[in-house]
Amino acid sequence: MPTPPPTGPLVTRDTLAAQLSALGVEPGETLLAHSSLSSLGWVCGGAVAVVQGLLDALGRQGTLVVPTQTGELSDPALWANPPVPEEWWERIRATMPAYDPLVTPSRGVGVIPETVRTWPGARRSAHPQTSFAAIGPRAAEIVDGHAPDCRLGERSPLARLEALGARVLLLGAGYGSCTSFHLAEYRIPSPLVAVGRPAPEGGWETVAEVSITSERFDELGHDFERDRAVVRGKVGAADARLFPVGDAVAYAERWLALHRSREDEIPAAPGSGDPAPAGPGRGSRT
Repeated sequence: MPTPPPTGPLVTRDTLAAQLSALGVEPGETLLAHSSLSSLGWVCGGAVAVVQGLLDALGRQGTLVVPTQTGELSDPALWANPPVPEEWWERIRATMPAYDPLVTPSRGVGVIPETVRTWPGARRSAHPQTSFAAIGPRAAEIVDGHAPDCRLGERSPLARLEALGARVLLLGAGYGSCTSFHLAEYRIPSPLVAVGRPAPEGGWETVAEVSITSERFDELGHDFERDRAVVRGKVGAADARLFPVGDAVAYAERWLALHRSREDEIPAAPGSGDPAPAGPGRGSRT
C-alpha cells in the first residue's frame, strides 16, 4: 500500500516566523522554548526550519534558549522506561561516559532542542543532567556558570531567565514540559535527595539535590492559565502559549505550597513527566 500524503498544514520557515510574531514573540527578547515538532504539521525543512523561524522572529538581538537535558546520565537503579537488570547496575555506573556539553546529546526533550544544541554559535550549560542551550547575544550570560549541584534552582539558567524578564513559549508542548515551574520547587520547603551520575573525571559520584518532579505540572498549568494572562494562539497546527518566566515561577510557588503533598516529592527526571528517569532505550519526544 502506498503511503498516504500528509494532511498538513504545510509549514515553512516564513510562515513560522510570521505566526510567531503574530502570537506576540518580539524582536530582541529572550525566549525559553519548549516544543513538539510533530504537533506543527508538515514542516518543510523539519527542525532546522523551526529554529530558523524562531530566530527570525527574535531578530539579531533576541536570544533563544531550550532545555537540553540528559536524564539518562543517572543511576540505573532508578530507570523505569525501560528498567535494566540489577546485575548490570554496577557495570553501568563504572563505564557510563561523563557529560560533555559539546558531545553529549540531549534526550527526551525533542529534536528541536537537539538542533539548537548543535547550531553554530550555540552555548550550553555545564550541569550534567539539566543543561540548557542558547543562541543569541545573551547566551553566555544565561548558560555560563550553571552550578553542578543545582539542577534547576537559583544557580541555574532558569533564575537568570527570570531576572532578565524572559518569556516561555510552549510550542505544541504542554505544561508538563514547563521547566520554569521547577525553579519554584527550590523556593518552597523541599527535601534533598541523593542524585547519582558519572563523575567528570571518570567513575561515579553522588550529590545532594533538591527533590524535583513534574508530577501535577499539567494541573498546575491549567490553574495558572485560568488565573494569569497567558497569550494563546496557533503556530502551524500546534497550540502555542506565551507567558513570562517570572509569572510562572511566582504562581507555582504559591500553588505547590498549597497543593503538593510530601508523597508527591519524588526524585523524578526533570521535565520528563515520568516518575523515574528513562533508560537509554526510551524514545525521545519530538
